[in-house]
Amino acid sequence: MLDFFISPAHAQAGAPPGGGLISLALPLLLLVVFYFLMIRPQQKRMKEHREMVAALSKGDEVVTNGGLGGTITKVGDAYLSVRVSEGVEVAVQKTSVAALLPSGTLKAL
Repeated sequence: MLDFFISPAHAQAGAPPGGGLISLALPLLLLVVFYFLMIRPQQKRMKEHREMVAALSKGDEVVTNGGLGGTITKVGDAYLSVRVSEGVEVAVQKTSVAALLPSGTLKAL
C-alpha cells in the first residue's frame, strides 16, 4: 500500500567463498616477514652479546657503550674494573661492554 513512498529492499549478493582466507593470509605473511627481518636478527645479536659478556676475563681489552676503552683488571658478578690509564681504574657494569677488542689495540692508539 505504501510501496510508492518506500523503495523495496533487495538482498545483496554475498562475498565469494574463500575471500576470508585471502584477507587472513596478508596479515600472517606480514608477521612472518616482520619476524625474519626484525625480531630474529635482534635475538641473535642479544645472544652473541650475552655470550661475549659471559666470556670476559682479566686482561681483555674492551670498549663500553659510553666509548670508554680499557683493560679489564677485575671481574665480578655484575661489575668489571677497567684500567683506562696508569693508576686510573673505573668500575663498569658488565652489560655496558659494547665490544671486545683484539689484544694490543689500545697500545696502538
